[in-house]
Amino acid sequence: MTAWLFSGLGLVILLLAGDALVRGAVNLSLRLGVPALIVSLTIVAFGTSAPELLIAISALRENAPGIALGNVVGSNTANILLVLGIPALLATLHTSECDTRKNYVFMLLATVLFIGLAFCGVFNLVSGAILLSALGLVLLNAFREARAHRKACGEACADDDELDGLEEADPDMPYWKVSIYLILGLIGLPMGAHLLVENATMIARTYGVSETVIGLTLIAVGTSLPELATTVMAALRRQADVALGNVIGSNMFNLLAIVGIATWFGRIPVDPEFLRFDLWVMLGASLLLIPFVVFKQDITRTWGLVLTFLYAVYVTTLLV
Repeated sequence: MTAWLFSGLGLVILLLAGDALVRGAVNLSLRLGVPALIVSLTIVAFGTSAPELLIAISALRENAPGIALGNVVGSNTANILLVLGIPALLATLHTSECDTRKNYVFMLLATVLFIGLAFCGVFNLVSGAILLSALGLVLLNAFREARAHRKACGEACADDDELDGLEEADPDMPYWKVSIYLILGLIGLPMGAHLLVENATMIARTYGVSETVIGLTLIAVGTSLPELATTVMAALRRQADVALGNVIGSNMFNLLAIVGIATWFGRIPVDPEFLRFDLWVMLGASLLLIPFVVFKQDITRTWGLVLTFLYAVYVTTLLV
């Protein structure tokens, strides 16, 4: 019971610290005159992935690489089936009004690249460099598109749009408050990651469940909670573009950035079970987005039920 309580405490600290770090970093950048465009493409994207990154690094240091890889693969599967499924049960996601095809193609390419590298048997510095290079190309493309949009609609228009998309943005936030957010984030993230990984590993050993399964389920769902909260609010506000974009962007960063950076801290061996089952489930879940992205169908309550049910089946399969 104690291990469960400390796992929950670690998760709460991790999520709160990640939010604090994003808020502090965003507002420090804006106070220093860094354009909102750059902030949204880099600091916010990496900041919201900080919990997954710290989990991966902590897992490698605790000699639990299954948790590191399981968290990434499990989070991507949960992001699609659960993070889109549950909000759709509350309100239809009008994805027919969105155009996320290009980013979706990038996500699929990132998924295929990740699976291909996994078949090498281990993620090392070479495969990490390949993943980070792919991330660089994605960010470069996003930067060029955003700059083109900026020129098309005017500088003031672009700045307003970019700041509106950053809920954490307050260019007038005093430096003392920015410092508090940064300190809380930098202290809380490693503390929460250590608590969660250490106690999740204890749970796995106590119940005879592999570290990989714990990473694919308990930790993956936990680190997907920010995306779930964002998507639920987007569904209620009829902002389907935010919901879908949030999931697609998060999945790309999980595959390319988290594992890419984690390889600096150690080799990540690939459990054969990933190659037989979990990676293909992740790819299959990604392909389920085709009707909504390519054929412009809405994610109705029926689809929400289907997606949520599929995730329940997946988790049950892992645990049985």
